[in-house]
Amino acid sequence: MPRPSPKPDEIWFTRCPVPTATGIAYKLGWLTEAFAADGIALRTLQESGSELGRHHYDHRLPTLIREGGNMLAFGARAQGEPTRLIGLTWIEESQLILARPDSGIARAENLKGKRLALPGWNRNPIPEHVRGTSIARGMSLAGYKGVLNSVGLTLDDVTLVETPDHTREVSGAGRDLRRAEGERRLAGRLWPVDALIDGRVDAIYVKGASAIDAAREAGLVVAVDIDAIPDRRFRVNNGTPRPITVHQDLIDNHFDHLVRFLAVTLRAADWVAQQPDRLREILEFETDASPEAVNKAYARLHEGLKPTLDEERLALFDQQKTFLFTHGFLDADFPLADWVDPRPLAAALALNASQPAPERTPVAA
Repeated sequence: MPRPSPKPDEIWFTRCPVPTATGIAYKLGWLTEAFAADGIALRTLQESGSELGRHHYDHRLPTLIREGGNMLAFGARAQGEPTRLIGLTWIEESQLILARPDSGIARAENLKGKRLALPGWNRNPIPEHVRGTSIARGMSLAGYKGVLNSVGLTLDDVTLVETPDHTREVSGAGRDLRRAEGERRLAGRLWPVDALIDGRVDAIYVKGASAIDAAREAGLVVAVDIDAIPDRRFRVNNGTPRPITVHQDLIDNHFDHLVRFLAVTLRAADWVAQQPDRLREILEFETDASPEAVNKAYARLHEGLKPTLDEERLALFDQQKTFLFTHGFLDADFPLADWVDPRPLAAALALNASQPAPERTPVAA
């Protein structure tokens, strides 16, 4: 077992611009409150200066807890960073295949023979991060593969058309990760909407609430709702499953504080399940999308927000790792079992079971 935890000066966390139990617990003020009495500062990379922003990608900050897309988490581990996987969530967040209204594409079978946009490798200024941070490319390819496989087709049945990547413009490494008003609207540019509008391609993959807004503004239609595919194997992507990872140093030297952090986020996940209608304001902040898009994209948020390490999620996570390595997004493969550490989550669940939940009215921070 980890040795007794000395008190850290600060605990860092980071999350992607998507709904997470971590982000919700923070906005409710619960995480700050949980550590205030000990004089431990709780800090988020999203509200820090640009100098530390790169740790969202490389995970080299010892007291960092990361809840975000799996491409970056896999990438950091494949590049040799001593991280550990401590939990997996599954959040349906509106994965869609979009087309023009006159395309004749109304279901997965109609994609056969069509031109599908494949965003290029990104222009990350940190060379070793180019593959793992080419998020739009990886998500699009996984999305197409899942949809096609669900109806007995493969990537060989379509034509992939390279399009420019805009990832660096949206959230590239070395940038300030703060999401100022107006800046986060660029999220819609992550996906090659223009290539679809001007006819260079017949369909594109998009994900998330902000992409729904972008599609509506452009007059595009949903050709395939990936979230509606019953078999989860065909919905595996960057955010499904979404990992919670930590630096090994946090487990070795601050285990009790990590457990406390997880316990608070687990309570936030329970709160969401009990009163999901109170989430809209928080989700609009986290995703920078309209109320309508948030309602559509995250209607089932409460179903998978609570992290687990169950057999099904681990198997689907391993499927994603194999996909990323096969298609060149990882520097190396590695055994998933060597990455998993179930102890922090088990301890957090036990802590919550032994302590009654505090009675309070959540107030956004």
